[in-house]
Amino acid sequence: MIEVDNIKKIYQMGDNKVEALRGVTLKIEQGDFVAILGPSGSGKSTLSHILGLLDTPTSGSFKLLGREVSGYTEDELALLRRNETGFIFQQFHLLPRMDARANVSLPKLYTGTNSADSRAEELLDMVGLKPRMHHRPNELSGGQQQRVAIARALINQPRILLADEPTGNLDSKSEKDILSVLVDLNSKGITIIMVTHEEEIGKKAKRIIRMRDGLVQSDERIKPLLQDRVILKKEKSSVPQSEWREYLEHLKEGFRSLWANKVRTGLSMLGILIGVSAVVAMLAIGRGAQKSIEEQLASLGSNLLILRPGAVRVGGVFQEAGATTRLTLEDSKALMQKIPGIKAIAPSVRSRGQVTYLNKNWSTQVLGVTPGYSQMRASNPDKGRFFTEEENLKRSRVAVVGVTVVKELFDEKNPLGEWIKINKTSYQIIGILPEKGATSWRDEDDIVIVPLFTGMFRLMGKNYVDSIDMEFEDAQYLNGAEDKVLNLMYSRKRVPVSQQQEAFDVRNMADIQEAVSQTSKTMGILLGSIAAISLLVGGIGIMNIMLVSVTERTKEIGLRKAIGARKKDILQQFLTESVVVSAVGGLLGILLGVLVTMLFAFFAEWATSVSLGAVLLAFFFSASIGIIFGIYPAKKASMLQPIEALRYE
Repeated sequence: MIEVDNIKKIYQMGDNKVEALRGVTLKIEQGDFVAILGPSGSGKSTLSHILGLLDTPTSGSFKLLGREVSGYTEDELALLRRNETGFIFQQFHLLPRMDARANVSLPKLYTGTNSADSRAEELLDMVGLKPRMHHRPNELSGGQQQRVAIARALINQPRILLADEPTGNLDSKSEKDILSVLVDLNSKGITIIMVTHEEEIGKKAKRIIRMRDGLVQSDERIKPLLQDRVILKKEKSSVPQSEWREYLEHLKEGFRSLWANKVRTGLSMLGILIGVSAVVAMLAIGRGAQKSIEEQLASLGSNLLILRPGAVRVGGVFQEAGATTRLTLEDSKALMQKIPGIKAIAPSVRSRGQVTYLNKNWSTQVLGVTPGYSQMRASNPDKGRFFTEEENLKRSRVAVVGVTVVKELFDEKNPLGEWIKINKTSYQIIGILPEKGATSWRDEDDIVIVPLFTGMFRLMGKNYVDSIDMEFEDAQYLNGAEDKVLNLMYSRKRVPVSQQQEAFDVRNMADIQEAVSQTSKTMGILLGSIAAISLLVGGIGIMNIMLVSVTERTKEIGLRKAIGARKKDILQQFLTESVVVSAVGGLLGILLGVLVTMLFAFFAEWATSVSLGAVLLAFFFSASIGIIFGIYPAKKASMLQPIEALRYE
């Protein structure tokens, strides 16, 4: 089964080279029970590690089952360890977070078969521990732990079993029990190679190889190797697991590992949780603010131009706005007739007015408009109605009021049908305007609207208008419309070229809306970017914690590799743990972000909007953070050599 020829092993210890093996040659046949004896430093453990495929020789030939394996890659050696050999360690190397059955089943994780639990129970029954299969290592004695380790080494039906000082940490009774188990296994055809420094234990074997200073001193057969010995045949493996089941097993293993270190896992999640919740909350607040602004802008009208008189310069002195370029009702008619694409037009007058009701009074803005204003400026009353063209022509004393005026004058009372006084003249309230909100410079709901002619001739005593709103059928008509409006007004008012720049002011509401909307989007992106920084910091925290985890679990990594785990398997395990931390932290962060958003909306009365896109984006980034920042620790873990990891202190 095993043939080694002149193998050497040299360790580099700083500037010095240490020869652990100086040229060992031997053969081991199937079914033999070999004891390798020697004092500490003789090279016996190094030889067993090489024979058990945990280490590789520096030079020489090593054939296993007729195959030259000295030049195999680590993953190729892992497959051989998985299928052909089992290793029993002096320190047991049981994982403390798993019970006995789970520890025995562990090698099956890397074979892709699904019969681990039933096979583990059979083996535990064989070593006399089935009643204690749900006990963890700290609940078992040393001898019981070693029997669990033996059962684990047998789970994949190895043809070669290596035992490194299997009785070194045991009492006399446990020592006899373990040796009895090994002798029984050898009688069933398993080839056993046992390393020990005790002569009495070595005599339980059929052959004793004595070593000193890295060389074989003697090779003595003390019991014959029977010619009719049992030839062990491996049973067929169970049906291989599908790839998704393999990932599911890694996921379960990841959860188990993380649950065993709850405090560290919680701290790892905390960074991602805060980052994701900040992203969700900031994007919700930013989007809510943008939506609120867009609603306010929409209430001002779309595809709208507003014409106002300017302040021209006479004798080097600016005159009052409109002093020489008054707008009239005839101007609005001319604009409607001569400017293409105008859908509706609404001249208006405005002033401040003192509004009173019973013993309450309030100073507000009074606006006189035509009935078309309600459609143009999205001002159809929520309650009541807007005035008609007939009421405008009759200069009726009717009014439509904003919600701020209602609050100041009526409190909780319904104002419809009530009479108020504007500048000591009575007006009946026929409608309440929809709430539009306030900006930092103006409250859009602090207003009273009356018919245009009522405002001009009853309230303000004006025979001109203060502004003219023009709504176009489509945005395409706005291109060049400003110049057309200005040229028409220059012609009608006979404005000299030298004064045209200041004569009129035309505002394009579409441009204003676009500018404010872009500013809102920029602020939303800025808030999201600031929150993303905290997510990045959380990712760095995950990487640091995972690096600590790799360091703390170095021996576990060595054990997993010793029982057949490839680089890919170790990489997947640690990467899965990292992704689990970030994904669970991300889900909790989303819930916290939504909760924070709701609290802001409730207590601060901020406009917020949690979108599915923002939630998916936050979760995607949290999972990506786990992958990106988990790759390096996982890669570092997968690159560890089995024997070096097992020796790590």
